[in-house]
Amino acid sequence: MVQIDAKNLDYQHLNSLIRTKIAKGENYFILKHVNGQRYIGAGIEKNIKIEIYGTPGQDLGTFMQGPEIIVHGNAQDGVGNTMDNGKIVIHGLAGDIAGYAMRGGKIHILADVGYRTGIHMKGFNKKNPVIIIGGCAGGFLGEYMAGGIIIVLGFNKEKPNVGMCLGTGMHGGVIYIRGKVDPSCLGEGAILKKTTKRDYKILENLLKEYCKDFSINLKKVFDSPFQKIVPASSRPYGELYIA
Repeated sequence: MVQIDAKNLDYQHLNSLIRTKIAKGENYFILKHVNGQRYIGAGIEKNIKIEIYGTPGQDLGTFMQGPEIIVHGNAQDGVGNTMDNGKIVIHGLAGDIAGYAMRGGKIHILADVGYRTGIHMKGFNKKNPVIIIGGCAGGFLGEYMAGGIIIVLGFNKEKPNVGMCLGTGMHGGVIYIRGKVDPSCLGEGAILKKTTKRDYKILENLLKEYCKDFSINLKKVFDSPFQKIVPASSRPYGELYIA
């Protein structure tokens, strides 16, 4: 195990230090006093573990392929940007565009997220990315989504579980929302469908791990029904390209 005090370290120095240690065979890192350093875990292809105490900066885990990152606090914008594989666990809030163009791995967030979570999210070969949000999500959740699974549990009772323009331009994947969804929140290209027994089996399998990460009672998660949002078409804007 390697402990690094990130206080007064700029992001380049911190990330260089982590990579140097990885090259020497280290695979478990504890980062203390993190305060806005960007690109932690970016592009790393090793199966390592990084625990972060503090608030990492933008693009945490961008392009990563394998690491597990645990944040004991909040995270800024771009968590899991174009993430290919691995897992990010946030014990707090996350900013905008979490999971942007994500094509594999898992992002588990305990509290709320900002706008455009899961935008351009896609499956890649046999990979099926997953984002689970314990609180609420801002507008444009799943915008232009092409694959993968987004789950919103809506435990933050002070806000609606999702914002406006939900699934706008969606043409793949599925979004599950715990509790009621106002149909007026749906963006163009997204529709509500009946949640089936198969859907609940998928949810149970995914939420077991999520609940374990945050010490949540799984039964509590299923005390409200889930709504399912899917694409109305695989080409929601197809008519725009007809001569």
